[in-house]
Amino acid sequence: MKKRIWVVVAMLFVLPGLLLTASCAKKAVKPDASVAKTDDDAAKRAAAEKARQDELARQKELEEARLKEEAAKREVLAARNKFMNENVHFAFDSSVLDTTAQSILKSKADWMKKNPNAPVIIEGHCDERGTVAYNLALGERRAESAKAFLVNMGISAGSMSTISYGEERPVDPGKNEEAWAKNRRAHFVIK
Repeated sequence: MKKRIWVVVAMLFVLPGLLLTASCAKKAVKPDASVAKTDDDAAKRAAAEKARQDELARQKELEEARLKEEAAKREVLAARNKFMNENVHFAFDSSVLDTTAQSILKSKADWMKKNPNAPVIIEGHCDERGTVAYNLALGERRAESAKAFLVNMGISAGSMSTISYGEERPVDPGKNEEAWAKNRRAHFVIK
């Protein structure tokens, strides 16, 4: 009987202990699905923002490159226009290059060195005073004078040709010294 009492006593103490232990067990905490979803959304938003910023930076770089290219083209076009529109002027009945003419020809030589494949025609012009034959010869001397100066500056003679128009193509049709001074010139044309 002693054994039975011990079993009953043991049962009286063990069973309530087991019941208490089982009832106090902690439940496993499952992560909240809304928190995980919020983290995923935030990561997606951050990735999308980074992609947007990268695209904006790429577009800005492309725009800057395009603007630089356009500026370079404008510079080339401006230099070309200056080359063609800046005439070398001469004194009356002369083909001698003064210091102003030499300065202009030096800048033309610089342009021609940068553009060695651009063939140039040097036109010699005169005012209306003098005979047609005399003015054609004077126009030729003026064009050749400019060409010789450029050759001395290192420009290939083969890249230039000369022609004289004499008094045939005045830039100013006036009949006064101011108009005549404008017409006494060497004009440069890029073929």
